[in-house]
Amino acid sequence: MVEFLAGNWLGTPVWFWGAFLAIVILLTAFDLGVLHKEDRELGIAESLKLSVFYITVALLFGAWVWAERGATAGMQYYTGFFIEKALSIDNVFVISLIFTYFAIPRKYQYRALLWGIMAVIVLRGIMIAGGAAILAEAHWVLWLFAAFLIITGIKMFFAGDQQMDVGGNPVVRWISRHMRVTEELHGQRFLVKVPHERTGKMVVAATPLLLALVVINLADLVFALDSVPAIFAITTDTFIVYTSNIFAILGLRALYFALAAMVHRFHYLKYALAAVLVFIGSKIFVTDFLLGGEKFPAWISLSVTFALIIGGVLYSLWKTEGEPEPGWPAEHPDSELAAKGVAPTQD
Repeated sequence: MVEFLAGNWLGTPVWFWGAFLAIVILLTAFDLGVLHKEDRELGIAESLKLSVFYITVALLFGAWVWAERGATAGMQYYTGFFIEKALSIDNVFVISLIFTYFAIPRKYQYRALLWGIMAVIVLRGIMIAGGAAILAEAHWVLWLFAAFLIITGIKMFFAGDQQMDVGGNPVVRWISRHMRVTEELHGQRFLVKVPHERTGKMVVAATPLLLALVVINLADLVFALDSVPAIFAITTDTFIVYTSNIFAILGLRALYFALAAMVHRFHYLKYALAAVLVFIGSKIFVTDFLLGGEKFPAWISLSVTFALIIGGVLYSLWKTEGEPEPGWPAEHPDSELAAKGVAPTQD
């Protein structure tokens, strides 16, 4: 057993991975089994306290990485964490839009986010493992990642505000056409049995909560197309890439309830994120073609990333001070679910 734990997996000792997984499991069990045994609405004050707790755990984990694996690994972890955390703020508005569209009461949103994050842990793991395997065989793929980040950053900088069309999502349309969907929620259940329209026999039907969960996970896959290449552009160390990603996402469900009420205050953060993506992508070309493959100083990556993100947050808060909160988007009038009569559940 000792030999197994001392062995390496993906270039990192197995016991490092074990410690990380133990922390994730303990945090999830504590959150769901102790803090939120019952469905209830999470207040802004509690949301902020939980967010501070999760961020503190993530920063302490980074300090442990720094102490055990050196300053470079520690700074790479923190850079990846800050990028993913900042990108997740954009994710908050999309999640709010999805919950609003499917009329999910706030007291059921927390557990839906939890199951969504559990799926993200698996999906991100698959994406990161696949990316690491490809980069191990073909370094030039990193140039494609870099070019993609630069193009994405430029497009993000010049793109206007675009509202996600939840009802037009092809997966939502496919499910609504091929599976029974109830018009009302059934607590926190994703699937329920309902009588068949003609035979009266009990059949399985999806609830709006399941559709919301599916769309949230699809939205995360889209966001991962930016964040995963961005962290690979910082380091190809699979452990650093995965742990920084997951620790940033773990606290998202707590942070969501605080940010959802003030996400309009971060309107200008997207320009800072665009600059971060361009910087991270450009760094790869500078390293390979100007520095002759020499390592780009990790402290510069961390400093520039942190400065851009903090600058974007502060500028957004300053520019939007006093602005009224916009109303949440209404249900899409053309969606098939809206036509079915999905409406807010009265609690």
